[in-house]
Amino acid sequence: MAYVPVNIEESIRRECRRRRYSPRTAKTYLYCINRFLKFTKKELGHISKKDVRLFLEHLSDEGLTGNSMNTYHMAIRFLFIDVLDKKIWIDIKYSKTPEKLPVALSKEEVKALFSSISNSKHRLMIELMYSAGLRVSELINLRVKDLEIDKGYGFVRAGKGNKDRLFILSFFLKDRIKKLITGDNLLGDSLLFKSNRGRSYHIRSLEMIIKNACKKAGIDKRVSCHTLRHSFATHLIENGYDVSAVQSLPGHKSPETTMIYVHMASPSMINIKSPIDTL
Repeated sequence: MAYVPVNIEESIRRECRRRRYSPRTAKTYLYCINRFLKFTKKELGHISKKDVRLFLEHLSDEGLTGNSMNTYHMAIRFLFIDVLDKKIWIDIKYSKTPEKLPVALSKEEVKALFSSISNSKHRLMIELMYSAGLRVSELINLRVKDLEIDKGYGFVRAGKGNKDRLFILSFFLKDRIKKLITGDNLLGDSLLFKSNRGRSYHIRSLEMIIKNACKKAGIDKRVSCHTLRHSFATHLIENGYDVSAVQSLPGHKSPETTMIYVHMASPSMINIKSPIDTL
């Protein structure tokens, strides 16, 4: 029988830290696992694959989406395989939720969004996030030493999946980034963007900046920080770059993820004509 720790929650947190999972992932896994254990009403050493199946079937009956089901599935696998080192084969299939295309802004809407941000630092943050296809967490954790400004690129350190990756730096933003570094006397290890209190920005602050700018610009879409990342990839496709070239920039694991943006791109921008025009 596998070793069962006295404090299972602390063991889960410790393993998440060891694997460099984000605090948000650790919190999600703890919630999913606690709900699973409450459902089974069994001690860890007596839980079987059948219990896992019954729990996931229960969630399915509640109408959870495919993404939510997958999160619970991965959390339970993490508990048994990574935390308890228990050899339990969990390969349960369920219907996936049909994929929906994410929201993206048009190029005109992106320009209107930028123009609606009066604070120069806030505008630079939003422009950099869009121009490089950065996740909001990657933006607020950027440090001066991560940038090779004159060479036109930078590095995301320990991004999603604890991986490093290169991102492009817009020529349009170079001088303003240099001015920010000089004006704020930022050193190599300093965060590129600091709040008025000298701390890192909170994700919610960036979301509010975008929300207020969209309202001011009259953009009637549900826009978040991640929308700028979708817009970045979509506009690269529209500008004629192929999937293989675009895939590495946002840090996509597979070309299938990037292919979503081919479907989102404007047909006129990628020179696709309707077949009726050739009849």
